[in-house]
Amino acid sequence: MQKTMKVKNLAYFLLCAVLIVSCKGKAIFGKKKYDKSEVTGWNYNDKTMGGYQIAKSQEQGNGPGLVFIQGGTFTMGQTEEDVMGDYNNIPRRVTVPSFYIDKTEVANVHYREYIHWLNRVFDPNNDPSYQQIIDAALPDTLVWRSELSYNEPLVEYYFRHPSFNNYPVVGVSWKQAYDFCLWRGDRVNEGILMQRGYAAKQGLQAQQGEDNFTTKSYLLGFYTPQPGKTAGSKKNPLKTAQGTPRSTVIVEDGILLPGYRLPTESEWEYAAYALIGQNPRPSPKEGKRGEELIMNKQIYTWSHNPSGLRDTRHGSWQGNFLANFKRGNGDYAGVAGGLNDDAIYTQDVKASFPNAFGLYNMAGNVSEWVADVYRPLTLLDADDANSFRGNKYQKLFVADPTSTDPTVRYARDSMGRVKMADVTEKESKDRRNYQRGNVIDYLDGDSLSQANYGYGQTTLISDKSRVYKGGSWQDYAYWLSPGTRRFLEEDQASATIGFRCAMDRMGSTEGNKHKSGNWWKSRKQKR
Repeated sequence: MQKTMKVKNLAYFLLCAVLIVSCKGKAIFGKKKYDKSEVTGWNYNDKTMGGYQIAKSQEQGNGPGLVFIQGGTFTMGQTEEDVMGDYNNIPRRVTVPSFYIDKTEVANVHYREYIHWLNRVFDPNNDPSYQQIIDAALPDTLVWRSELSYNEPLVEYYFRHPSFNNYPVVGVSWKQAYDFCLWRGDRVNEGILMQRGYAAKQGLQAQQGEDNFTTKSYLLGFYTPQPGKTAGSKKNPLKTAQGTPRSTVIVEDGILLPGYRLPTESEWEYAAYALIGQNPRPSPKEGKRGEELIMNKQIYTWSHNPSGLRDTRHGSWQGNFLANFKRGNGDYAGVAGGLNDDAIYTQDVKASFPNAFGLYNMAGNVSEWVADVYRPLTLLDADDANSFRGNKYQKLFVADPTSTDPTVRYARDSMGRVKMADVTEKESKDRRNYQRGNVIDYLDGDSLSQANYGYGQTTLISDKSRVYKGGSWQDYAYWLSPGTRRFLEEDQASATIGFRCAMDRMGSTEGNKHKSGNWWKSRKQKR
């Protein structure tokens, strides 16, 4: 009897073990459990049924230095009297999708890291022609000079002295800021591959000239890093269609991040206002909804007080400056012993009070480049969803159309970046959503609008004019409002203009651990 009970208990234990394992999706009676396609019924990740590999659904990772900005609707443009008479920021309600943006402006130490990498990979000692690559990236320190000011110490030391490490880099043109963002995205993705074990750190020093890692060159097979420990391991979660470990990461794996870029004007302005801070404790009736926040006008970035008053119920803000700007003629920092913003020129990128998104210096310190090409009436012409002017569509440059090998079919330039070609009118003339590859002047300076810009004759506005936002250490309070806008040519620089980077958001608008849309419990159909 006792022996029979032991056998029954053993059988019961084994059955439980099998059920537990099967619940975890690993095996059931020795067979692997597969996810199935809801359109064909075929197994995913099964080498015996075609080997179609899909990654488990996962959320987008957050890149270094970035803050998640939940998208939404806001009123873009003018918030107070247009004292400059520009009439270039007519109020317009627009919607911005979720995205990521830097917590701080890019600092001198960050930009010097970029210059260090260029000197290592494009060493002029190995090839004198590389010197022009280095020179093209260096900030213009002469922007500090003024005919009637003594600013030579800033010319000599501001960019390189360690006491200015965490101060915003200036003297950087729009083009240089654009290139920095490209470089940063490549370094972040290369770092991810090393951290995950798909690339070895030993291969870093071998990168020279055009043979360096960029995300596009890696995906197309131009650059193959030295494999890391994970690449050839049996525990490698990436598999080929035949079920063997795959050493190369592809976009569908969800491991690589979208590239860094400059924020659009609408993104930057939306992030600066941070209207999310206007409703920290919603009423029970409203719940977590904030539909009415769009009606709450706000002048500056400190959204806890839409009226602009620098005070809380406890009085902790009273009398404190919340941005680095010029108070009046000749007053850049206040009086000794009672300084107001405590910064004559720029200040540390984490100084001053952050807005409700946690972003620093969205008003004052330095103005910031955004991606848009400037036109006075863009806010009237642009789409009301993800507004942007500056599209110039491109495609991969085909070097050898007869080849199916990507490394032969396509090509890289002298910087190691995959070559791109402009989309022509012939290629796009039959499309319904766009008819030209270059639509920078669409509805504002093209034949369709019956308007044109006589650059250098009647206006300074051209296709090279780029928007900058936010006000600087040299500006009056008017320019601190996110709705104000100015422009400068993309190849020019200033001691008052810096930048921060942004990144696209893949997935839910509300952020990780959320799905898009309103979800309801499923109902059974009534018969």
